[in-house]
Amino acid sequence: MANDDLRALIRTIPDFPKPGIQFRDITTLLLSPTGLATAVERMVAAVDGPVDLVAGIEARGFLFAAALAVPLKAGVLLIRKDGKLPGATIAEDYALEYGQDRIAIHADACAPGARVLLIDDLIATGGTARAAVRLLRKAGATVTQARFLVDLPDLGGADALRAEDIRVDALVSFPGH
Repeated sequence: MANDDLRALIRTIPDFPKPGIQFRDITTLLLSPTGLATAVERMVAAVDGPVDLVAGIEARGFLFAAALAVPLKAGVLLIRKDGKLPGATIAEDYALEYGQDRIAIHADACAPGARVLLIDDLIATGGTARAAVRLLRKAGATVTQARFLVDLPDLGGADALRAEDIRVDALVSFPGH
């Protein structure tokens, strides 16, 4: 399978954070200089066309956003939990399994028409990523592609993004939860 070298660096922790969940722990990949460099190179290679900004979702998405922005010659836009950014922000609410959450960006972080690549470490249900796309588009960004290290396709997040005209690529996927 493609990217088996990277898949081997991702540890699975059963029953975390609750019974029945197979937690895909990327910290083991991050500890490998070769694994991290390979993941970044492969994510960059999948980018379609130039981008102005790489938007990383808090917190592990920040790592990949900064790493990809350098070879892409792009800036980094931080998507944070509401209340974590100083100054004027714009925000977007999204549903969680039991309640709601809110993400925000600086109001001046994205010029209208900026080409933005969305990045995070993992896509599961896609709630946060879909909210990030809505938020970026509200700011005037052009968002057409998203990259992830890990996809959990059985949870439907990548398909939900595709339904919003986002090209989604992930380096590895794992079945189940």
